[in-house]
Amino acid sequence: MAGVAEVVAALEGAAPRLKRLRAQRGATLADLSARTGISKSTLSRLENGQRRPTLELLLALSLTYRVPLDDLVGAPEVGDPRIRLKPGQVKGRTVVPLTAQPGGVQAWKIVVPVTKIDAVLRSHEGHEWLYVLSGRLRLLLDGEDLVLSPGEIAEFDTSVPHWFGSTGDEPAELLSIFRRPGERMVVRTTRAAVPDPIRPAPTRTRRRAPRRPAG
Repeated sequence: MAGVAEVVAALEGAAPRLKRLRAQRGATLADLSARTGISKSTLSRLENGQRRPTLELLLALSLTYRVPLDDLVGAPEVGDPRIRLKPGQVKGRTVVPLTAQPGGVQAWKIVVPVTKIDAVLRSHEGHEWLYVLSGRLRLLLDGEDLVLSPGEIAEFDTSVPHWFGSTGDEPAELLSIFRRPGERMVVRTTRAAVPDPIRPAPTRTRRRAPRRPAG
């Protein structure tokens, strides 16, 4: 069980985490204040370490940022046998691994900051699926410039030069599933799918992003 000193240290360490997280999301203090109901002065004092965070404040920030409460304060380990998947930084994006075993199909939750707008195309062997949870995601793929909205999916061969990032308007959150060459997904159902006689089958939309001026 964590002692008082460990709890105090965790709370005092929240300030740089909160400041770094807001910068990664490309949000201003005014933006965060409007979304959480916490005043700008209080948010500023939290990020500068001038005010110790309370549970009420941390819960509001945790819900707004959509991250576990423990990640905001760097809570000490207490012997919980469950796997704790920690976020990391990959090419300027916040990446949370959703699979713990190496090899096989890999899944991640990815947060793309609003500053991630410079496209660098790359290619490698494999196959990837991207599902947008929130925000809008720009995808460059095989000569196309697309913008995906929440609920839209992109599926592509990663040997084709590609890049995904922010549209420059807001951060984007997405799920990524990556399959290496030679691996296959097994689809198994208990019975054949029956079309809904009332609601039409969902359609996949693809919209081209506005062309950006050169230079």
